[in-house]
Amino acid sequence: MKNTAVLLVTCPDRKGIVAGVSDFLYRHDANILHADQHQDAERGLFLMRVEWELPGFTLDLAEFPRRFAPIADRFDMRWRLERSDQPVRVALFVSKYDHCLMDLLYRHRTGELTCDIPLIVANHPDAERWAKFYDVPFHVIPVPAGAKAEAERQQLALLAEHKIDLVVMARYMQVLSGEFVRAFPHRVINVHHSFLPAFVGAKPYHRAFERGVKLIGATSHYATEDLDEGPIIEQDVVRISHRDGLEDLLEKGRDLEKVVLSRAVRWHIDHRILVYDRKTVIFD
Repeated sequence: MKNTAVLLVTCPDRKGIVAGVSDFLYRHDANILHADQHQDAERGLFLMRVEWELPGFTLDLAEFPRRFAPIADRFDMRWRLERSDQPVRVALFVSKYDHCLMDLLYRHRTGELTCDIPLIVANHPDAERWAKFYDVPFHVIPVPAGAKAEAERQQLALLAEHKIDLVVMARYMQVLSGEFVRAFPHRVINVHHSFLPAFVGAKPYHRAFERGVKLIGATSHYATEDLDEGPIIEQDVVRISHRDGLEDLLEKGRDLEKVVLSRAVRWHIDHRILVYDRKTVIFD
């Protein structure tokens, strides 16, 4: 695990921002490893990510907000500071389809996803065998018709108990309430089995097959109160032909879903994503 700090900044675009941030870090002996920036000319916004080593950095991070405040105020910044030595705590939500869950658990076991996974939450017991295989506590909370509010109350209590930072819907086939997503703003990642905004909602592969499309895709995005309308993090597509039947689309789609979801989770836990308006910037 790395021992670095990451500063993420959003502010009105103007001269001197990079110099101000870089000079502040230099005066405290920061060894900058990565620095990236983006300007949105239409909105007049500046977005920036800076990562530096903590060994040798002479400013106590507890003092960082107070000492950085004059620069933040001067440039009207919205900013946050993250630490790579404090792993993001991730809860995985799943229903019956388990391919995304299995993929995330495998990537976590092999060290590709450097986070903590203290629990899996499911509304069906089907995926419990994978939780046992990877030694992750598994909680079944059914969501019967008319009882979503009570189920989410139990889920939110579990997430609070385990101090969860990020919820990943690994093909969790329930629509989260506005109350739930407001409790985790831009901290619920969903995977939709379509190249959004095409074929929102249920059974997109079936609808794509009926339309005879030549490309199918998958999309990972932050969940919001509007179904499948949240800021998009990652997308991918695969070409299909008239020879592909519905089962072929489903098989190819499952591969896409695993890839786009794992990328989105990795970028989030590496603190590489900034959200503004309904868009995201993913820093390399």
